[in-house]
Amino acid sequence: MRFKTKKNQEQNSLDLTNVPKHVAIIMDGNGRWAKKRGLPRVAGHREGMKTIKKVVERAVELELDALTLYAFSTENWKRPPKEVEFIMKLPSQFLDTYLPDLIQNNVRVTTIGHYDGLPELTKQAVQYSVEQTKNNTGLVLNFALNYGSRSEIVDAVKSICEDVQSNNLSVEDIDEGIISDYLYTRHIQDPDLVIRTSGEQRLSNYLLWQVAYSEFYFTEKLWPEFDQSALDEAIIEFQNRKRRFGGL
Repeated sequence: MRFKTKKNQEQNSLDLTNVPKHVAIIMDGNGRWAKKRGLPRVAGHREGMKTIKKVVERAVELELDALTLYAFSTENWKRPPKEVEFIMKLPSQFLDTYLPDLIQNNVRVTTIGHYDGLPELTKQAVQYSVEQTKNNTGLVLNFALNYGSRSEIVDAVKSICEDVQSNNLSVEDIDEGIISDYLYTRHIQDPDLVIRTSGEQRLSNYLLWQVAYSEFYFTEKLWPEFDQSALDEAIIEFQNRKRRFGGL
């Protein structure tokens, strides 16, 4: 029999003084969760919406600065039209249902991605929630909607070129900080921790510039199975690592 030592116990305990400031999550596995239960894929997306609520509540309790959720990528338009249509309704359903709770918990809603490419219903729900929470000072709940990191970097490069051409910026000024300032995420710091559910171990065009020094955590749990305790486990793993940022 193996007994737990004090060190083992410490490694399995959440240190509330050392939580990551920004957690980014790739919410993967809704369709597989539904398939395992003989349900249509949309049932998985509906269940996944409930998981978002749980995770946001825990993020507020842990006093995270920011939580970025990969809700819909630019590549997701390739999915069956009926599924895409259903997913596009989820932000409206989620925000209509939980906006009062978000406001009460001082959560500020933001989005990154190609906003203009979203359906009108989705845009209206997001815009209303952003407006209603813009003065909140707690957790930044950042939805990546119609988002792709390569597209984001291309947009940043174009904007930098335009500002150089108009003499608002010189070529000599361009450094890593300037590029970060032209990304969609300029309102929040880079993620400390990136979580991906469902067992897949890839970034899928997600925050490629921003995660240069993030810690990665992959779990076999499908997104609808991910809950408050699963988030705690990911953060404990983060706390047990030594971040060197390229140093010794």
